[in-house]
Amino acid sequence: MHAIDRISPSGSLREFRERLPKKPYHTDQLGDYLRIHRAEMALQARYIQFNGPTHMHWLVFDIDRLGAALDWSDRRVPPPNFTVQNPANGHAHLFYGLSTPVRTAPDGRIAPLKYAAAVQRALRSSLGADMGYSGFLCKNPFNSYWRTAEWEPRLYELADFEGWLDLSAKPCEAANSDAYGLGRNCTLFESLRQWAYKAIRQGWPEYERWHVAVLERARAYNDFEAPLPDSEIRAIAKSVAKWTHKNLSQEGFRSWQSKKGAKGGSISRGGGRPKNLESERQKRPWEMLGISRSKYYRDKKIG
Repeated sequence: MHAIDRISPSGSLREFRERLPKKPYHTDQLGDYLRIHRAEMALQARYIQFNGPTHMHWLVFDIDRLGAALDWSDRRVPPPNFTVQNPANGHAHLFYGLSTPVRTAPDGRIAPLKYAAAVQRALRSSLGADMGYSGFLCKNPFNSYWRTAEWEPRLYELADFEGWLDLSAKPCEAANSDAYGLGRNCTLFESLRQWAYKAIRQGWPEYERWHVAVLERARAYNDFEAPLPDSEIRAIAKSVAKWTHKNLSQEGFRSWQSKKGAKGGSISRGGGRPKNLESERQKRPWEMLGISRSKYYRDKKIG
């Protein structure tokens, strides 16, 4: 354990301060109205948002028992980077920082997100942490109300946890694994972006209208036993709406269609076929449009 300097922190605490969102949500009392200000001002609050909407820098666990800041050492888990403890009851938040953050925006790869969810699930189980913790606000390590202690100054790579944890359990093998923690983000993120990829092609609406539609869909998907907070739903929906509206425009989709068709026609088992002779059945344009084969030909027949 290292003594901390809240004025000029080093190690993982310095990383925490530098990686905060530019304007994080914060409050002095859970359940009260959330404020949003520049990080310098937000750092004065007791609770603060620690991950932004596009990247996950920290895995944080809420442990509601006496001695929560210390008994991790008896549970065969890696040391947290730091702990933030409530001196009144001994409950604490444990922080594990990721040297390489996981991208959670719609253009991010789902495999690293699922890997991070597996690490989170295994750590939460080993630590006996609260499954219902939303993972949005944390006890602010820079607020003097809490007792903060640093245990490991260096951040972790996801692969570092494999020597400590059993990551072999598949999500379906862990009870309600997709209903808590990062599993909810994986489920919502995957469901929302898959829907958005197809839905935006039904008319390519203006951004504001599209944003409203994505937000409504995100809230409908947030039917977990422990739902994500609406502020996080709004952040995910905004991220999905902005990315899809920018990158899946009508012109962009046509360009992608053309490139995919050209690629499909350049190589075949028969040693190659001229692109202009490639059949419609080979191109399968109904898949690109997100409709059935029969609907495609019906629409084509009527022009």
